[in-house]
Amino acid sequence: MGVIAVAQHPLIGYLVWAVLFGATFAWEGLALAGAMGVPTLSDAVRAVMRYPAGRWVLFALWLWFGWHFFVRGWHFLLRDP
Repeated sequence: MGVIAVAQHPLIGYLVWAVLFGATFAWEGLALAGAMGVPTLSDAVRAVMRYPAGRWVLFALWLWFGWHFFVRGWHFLLRDP
């Protein structure tokens, strides 16, 4: 049995995710408070979903995100017996 290496997670990656989530919550908070006239995220998605091309683009983004976030790094299904 070999030594199992533990992945090193850089702090910058966590910082980027924290900023993205913080910006999303700030946007939604401003929109719900009625400040500055920004639309809510559901309003933006509804405007995109109004058109068939927008539905296909959102579906493609959903597939891409799901693949890269949930499936790409999993090796237990592909492991040699």
